[in-house]
Amino acid sequence: MISYNKKVIEYFTKQKYVGEIKDADGIGKVGNIMCGDIMYVYIKVGKKGKDEIIKDIKFKTFGCVAAIASSSALAEIAIGKKLRDAVKINRNDILKKIGGLPPIKTHCSVLGEEALAEAVYDYLKKNKKKIPVEILEKHKRVMKEEKDYKKKFCNK
Repeated sequence: MISYNKKVIEYFTKQKYVGEIKDADGIGKVGNIMCGDIMYVYIKVGKKGKDEIIKDIKFKTFGCVAAIASSSALAEIAIGKKLRDAVKINRNDILKKIGGLPPIKTHCSVLGEEALAEAVYDYLKKNKKKIPVEILEKHKRVMKEEKDYKKKFCNK
C-alpha cells in the first residue's frame, strides 16, 4: 500500500484549479501509458506590462492520487507566472510544493511539467510566435515518447 503525506492528500482533495477552460489559449495533453495517467492542462494567457502571463489555468487529470495532487500543485505554482518562467517549472518544484512523493510515484510530477510545456507550446504555435528551444525540446521529447509507446503497445 502506498502512503502519502498530508500535503499530497490536501492537494488531491482540495483542487482549486480543476476543470477545463472552454476558450483556452493553449492546451497540453500528456500521458503515461505504463501507469495509465492522462493529464490535460488548459491555459488562458494575459498581459502584465510587456510580459505574457498565465492569467488562468485549469487541469483535468485521469489518474492516481499522486498525478492529481501533482496537477493541482502545478496549477498553483504556474498561475500568474510569466510564460517564460512557467515553462521552467519542473518536477522538483512540484515535488517540493507537495512535500514529496513515494519513489514509485515521482514520475507523476513529470507529467505536470510536460503538460504545462505542451500548453505553452500550443499557445505559441497557434499564435505563430517564436517557440523557445527549451519548449521545442520538451515538445519533441513528449511526441517521441508518445510515438514509442504507441509503437510498443498499440502496434501503431
